Amino acid sequence: MLLEDQRFLHEDLERLEQGISDRTLEDPRHIRDRLNRDHQISGFLTRIQQQSKRLLDIYNDTEGLRTKEIQSISTGDPFDEFYKQLNDIKDFHRRYPNEPVENLERAYKRKAPGEGESATAEIDHMFTGEEAYGRFLDLTRLHEDYLNLPGVQSRRVTYLQYLSIFDHFTPPHCPIKRSEKTTDQYFNYVGSLAEYLEGFLRRTRPLDDLDKMFASFDQEFEKAWEAKEVPGWSTEAQSVGPTAPITEGTGEGIWCADCEKEFKNDNVYRNHLTGKKHTKAAESRKANANGTPNGETARSANKSSASSTAKNLKERAIAEREWRIRKFASTMETVRSDTRVNVERRQGMTERERQQELDALFAESAEPSLRPSGAADDESDSSDDEKIYNPLKLPLAWDGKPIPYWLYKLHGLGVEFNCEICGNFVYMGRRAFDKHFNEARHIYGLKCLGITNTTLFREITNIEDALKLWDKIARDKKKEKTGGENIVQMEDAEGNVMPEKVYYEYVHSLLLASDSLLNLSTQSAKARTTMIITLSAGLSAVAQIIIQRLQDRGRRLWM
Repeated sequence: MLLEDQRFLHEDLERLEQGISDRTLEDPRHIRDRLNRDHQISGFLTRIQQQSKRLLDIYNDTEGLRTKEIQSISTGDPFDEFYKQLNDIKDFHRRYPNEPVENLERAYKRKAPGEGESATAEIDHMFTGEEAYGRFLDLTRLHEDYLNLPGVQSRRVTYLQYLSIFDHFTPPHCPIKRSEKTTDQYFNYVGSLAEYLEGFLRRTRPLDDLDKMFASFDQEFEKAWEAKEVPGWSTEAQSVGPTAPITEGTGEGIWCADCEKEFKNDNVYRNHLTGKKHTKAAESRKANANGTPNGETARSANKSSASSTAKNLKERAIAEREWRIRKFASTMETVRSDTRVNVERRQGMTERERQQELDALFAESAEPSLRPSGAADDESDSSDDEKIYNPLKLPLAWDGKPIPYWLYKLHGLGVEFNCEICGNFVYMGRRAFDKHFNEARHIYGLKCLGITNTTLFREITNIEDALKLWDKIARDKKKEKTGGENIVQMEDAEGNVMPEKVYYEYVHSLLLASDSLLNLSTQSAKARTTMIITLSAGLSAVAQIIIQRLQDRGRRLWM
């Protein structure tokens, strides 16, 4: 019966295409209905792939069964073959009398609300009340896990602040050190966060090719890991020579692993290496590293290779999860900003108002399914005949009716904002205009102009202004880089580093102060001694020599 299976698969594919076409023509108003439609289309597409694979296997005919069946029909008496297949069908239904028959004509048709359409129940269980059918993120549990991480327990990070920094894993936004990131607690945290964001994308974007996007994220991570360019996971040099390691902080300066401090200038870093603070920190770190007893040196050497391999694998797994979280956050930037706005709004509401809003949301989404089919048909016919009176061309609300005119004026929706970078697109209202700077259209327009740092170009809509600002930023960075390399740094006896000009001004002021003290003949010896002691509290080695001379002269006068 391979030919019958082949015919059935062709019919099934045509019915699936018709079902997808019918649902594509729909334009649901509520986000719950839109997600229901998208998930149904996604299920149909998955079934099309499965049925097409089965049909392709039949056409390939690797076992030759289809060829045998065609030969048996084409040769001999056709009626004998017909009655033979008929007897097989009757025998099958005799053995399975209650076997249901699948009606493809009704299988993929959109059912009316009163005919048992249960697909929306699956949508209801996909999202929490805080997520509001995929409009907002729900990171409350992950926020609690973040507060319990080592290095974060002493800081009080609110949920609103966490929504802005959950994808930052380097200082100064993230206080967790690299050594603390290899703990199981941090590994479970980043794994849960990456899993939630990936699941949220799959639930809210069922029709996107997410597997392809995730594969591109993995390829980018592989290249960055091999080039040692993953933020926060670059190779840490242990030398104390003039060559400095890459920073573990912002990624722009030089990082001193002994002092755990970041330097913006290479000359400052080199002068810092000879200071007392750095020398003391380097000795203590070296003592901690060599604190293993001599009897255990051989055994620790045997385990070093295995432990280092396991540590590298764990660091790579953690870095990969952090990379995916950054990519997910950049993909869902609009949802993230909407979540911050929603959290700020709900913080000003009472618990009763929040519960009422949640009940109204569920009641609004469940209202169409409670109507009988006849009433729904009558209402649809009447709604088709009824025309909405909207002479002012006001935007439509969630119920399909124009919003009130006072609300239209309150939000300034009548004010047009033109953005040349977005292709002269016009945004109605200040809120939509401010929101579009984080959207993909504006960011893509800036990237087409060669601008990579989009955060500095807010409120800039002209292409000429954007190019001028970008050129100015490039010139300033170049000037700062060349100017910083030519600065001569000086260091005093306490290890304080400062520019040469500031250092000489500091020494000159000390010399003037010493001369003024030598000329104070009208004051008593005790007053002179008190002033000398007060001045010597914060002076360098040069000033201390001068003060020693003053103290000797003061003792002679006192005697």
